[in-house]
Amino acid sequence: MGASSLACFSSLFAVFPSHNNAHNKSLPFCSNPSKPLFRLNKIRCGLPESGIRQNPSSSRTSSSKNRMEEYNLAMKKMMRNPYEYHHELGMNYTLIADNLIVGSQPQKPEDIDFLKEEEGVAYILNLQQDKDVEYWGIDLQSVIERCKELGIHHMRQPAKDFDPDSLRNGLPKAVSLLEWAISEGKGKVYVHCTAGLGRAPAVAIAYLYWFCGMNLNTAYEALTSKRPCGPSKKAIRGATYDLSKNDPGKEPFESLPDNAFEDIADWERNLIQDRVRSLQRT
Repeated sequence: MGASSLACFSSLFAVFPSHNNAHNKSLPFCSNPSKPLFRLNKIRCGLPESGIRQNPSSSRTSSSKNRMEEYNLAMKKMMRNPYEYHHELGMNYTLIADNLIVGSQPQKPEDIDFLKEEEGVAYILNLQQDKDVEYWGIDLQSVIERCKELGIHHMRQPAKDFDPDSLRNGLPKAVSLLEWAISEGKGKVYVHCTAGLGRAPAVAIAYLYWFCGMNLNTAYEALTSKRPCGPSKKAIRGATYDLSKNDPGKEPFESLPDNAFEDIADWERNLIQDRVRSLQRT
């Protein structure tokens, strides 16, 4: 089996839309679920030039290997999924919709050029903490400066890696930034964490759930069928509960069944949308 075939079965992959799915500016956001404002793109798997950015260096030091091994062991233990991140292969991403990309961390300013030129990215939402960036030796300031030079709006809403509670607490604000960027309609939004397998897909799924008329399972399947990953459903359910319930005497989320808040009523979705959008002013 060749390298391209192996890539389709590994957790580190690159995908891109078929050529007949051009960016559609008539799909800015999904506030009205009765209208087909959101469309998933058809994708295919492989190692195309436009789907993955390779690092030019061929040297692989033992320290970098140790970092990846430690990171992947932690991810498998804490997230209980089989996926891995291979930093030496460079940035990888998946086009989820015409205006939404989920991926791993840009590693250098040239990755920003690539996203701008090849994918028409106008916004980047970074969910990493400072210690995540430092762990991988990324010069984040140079990445942010390149975003400014190219007119890309760089946003940050850090959440702790492998921590569902931190993710739950940060989801409303992160989704508010994503919803704002999509509604602006000036280009694609690139949402990333470190590997693009936990925090970033969770934010995208929560957006689909809260703003696109999908229940949680449908939104989860819609994304994970395109980008195999293991974001925390519980964190998304918890954030949904937090946004939709404001009764001081409400039952604690932890005591609810495992399928609680996998779907919501229309009035709850409207309430969630109002509360998420209100965070854009903070």
